[in-house]
Amino acid sequence: MKIGIVGAGQVGASAAYAVALLGSAREIVLIDLDPALAAAQAEDISHATPFGSATDIRAGEYADLTGAEVIIIAAGVSQKPRETRLDLLARNAEVFRIVTGEVLNHAPDAILLIASNPVDIMTGITVRLTGLPAHRVIGSGTILDTARFRVLLGQHLDVDPRSVHAYVLGEHGDSEVLSWSSAAVGASIFGDVALARGKPVTEDVRARIDVGVRRAAYRIIEGKGATYYGIGAGLARLVAAIGGDERSVHSVSIMTPEIEGVRDVPLSLPRILGKGGVLGDVMPEISAEERLALKASAQMLKDTLDAVHV
Repeated sequence: MKIGIVGAGQVGASAAYAVALLGSAREIVLIDLDPALAAAQAEDISHATPFGSATDIRAGEYADLTGAEVIIIAAGVSQKPRETRLDLLARNAEVFRIVTGEVLNHAPDAILLIASNPVDIMTGITVRLTGLPAHRVIGSGTILDTARFRVLLGQHLDVDPRSVHAYVLGEHGDSEVLSWSSAAVGASIFGDVALARGKPVTEDVRARIDVGVRRAAYRIIEGKGATYYGIGAGLARLVAAIGGDERSVHSVSIMTPEIEGVRDVPLSLPRILGKGGVLGDVMPEISAEERLALKASAQMLKDTLDAVHV
């Protein structure tokens, strides 16, 4: 499979590196406004491929995206001093207008994976700009938050997080909803397993894990300036799911027709991913409290998206 990555900064390059090492794609084209950066990242990553895969990675231009099945968009502008969030979103919308126009001119059938933040709003903006069906415009959403949740749940029980099944719903951001009520280990309810192992889920445990998930990005950014390895690996996993037509379940963001009474809103739910993009939803059982929190998250995202003029 051939993929393209637009934006060769830390997120785009980390995604390219993860895709290359995992062998999720046979060919990667890396594009950036700074061609020298794209070329340097591609060359550096190519030197890692002998240790992991036969992936061919190179820098290119939009015309080189012809035939690409998946395009990761990790481009965008930074917030200026005293600039409002809506002003930033409006400027990023203009960047996306240019980028998506070029991408679809050369790869009209590609699935778009959106990685630029705020990812849910940028996913909605991309749908509005391109007119593509929702299942072909996929935001990375809460795939990283879900991974953080599973890591901390696994640490609490001292089990492999790959055996933990739990999801973060809604926004990739402060209003996200940790779905405790549907968390499981193997085929068993997480709380029951925790109790049996002598590690009950107390209010203190829940609060610690909630902060661990919800504040992770802030801690990492404070320590090193940005987060990129986790999301890079997450994007590579989505590429593999699409390219391999896996029909595996991942918490990703798409324009959702309706959730908790809120219509046409971009947010994350567990969704089935395959060759055509999102093939369906797998809505977990959630508590009344979680349902209210999900509605509030959806409404906030809906209001923000509607305030951006594209």
